[in-house]
Amino acid sequence: MSKHRILSGLAALVVLSAGFAYPSVEELESSSSSNTSGERASWSIDYNHSEVGFSVRHLAISKVRGEFQSYCATIEFDESDISTLEVSAVVEVESLDTGVERRDNHLRSSDFFDAASYPLMTFTSKEVRNVDGNNFELVGDLTIKEVTQEFVLEGSFLGAIETANGGKAGFELHGVLDRFDFHLNWNRLTEVGGLIAGRDITITLNLELNRQDS
Repeated sequence: MSKHRILSGLAALVVLSAGFAYPSVEELESSSSSNTSGERASWSIDYNHSEVGFSVRHLAISKVRGEFQSYCATIEFDESDISTLEVSAVVEVESLDTGVERRDNHLRSSDFFDAASYPLMTFTSKEVRNVDGNNFELVGDLTIKEVTQEFVLEGSFLGAIETANGGKAGFELHGVLDRFDFHLNWNRLTEVGGLIAGRDITITLNLELNRQDS
């Protein structure tokens, strides 16, 4: 699968509800975000230097790793006050890539994400807590397959710099979810009774951002 990353912002939150006509990430690309008042600015993702990855245990002895290659977000914060961070993000499920086509097709099927019926995952932040220097927790609502659960990302702000092309900033975030909580229920046991695919999925975000100056 060729990499397809969209540089964009969301003008509004995506609402997942029965009968909702899901927009594509391409349609979301046309939305734009504007600077807010005060010191808080809008930031866009530099897709050439960012990654939305995941990993899950296989046979309890190794890990399968992959990434989502199509996603977009609105991100706003004051680089001098990380508690001001606000994020709304959308990920296109079909864009998952573990490097093995057969496995990717299985993950897209109704056994797992059912990408045909639920093409998008969303995350909307609602609180920044436990700020300790450049470390913090970003709390928000994660929606997968129309199931919404509170999800916590442990984050590190890697700083902001000025370049010839404008302001840059970096973040690393990770969190762990129980896939059964989101109806990703496919399950088979090994001969000794363990799960072929683990329940816990680790989400890892490495983000390089561009400040959107007015």
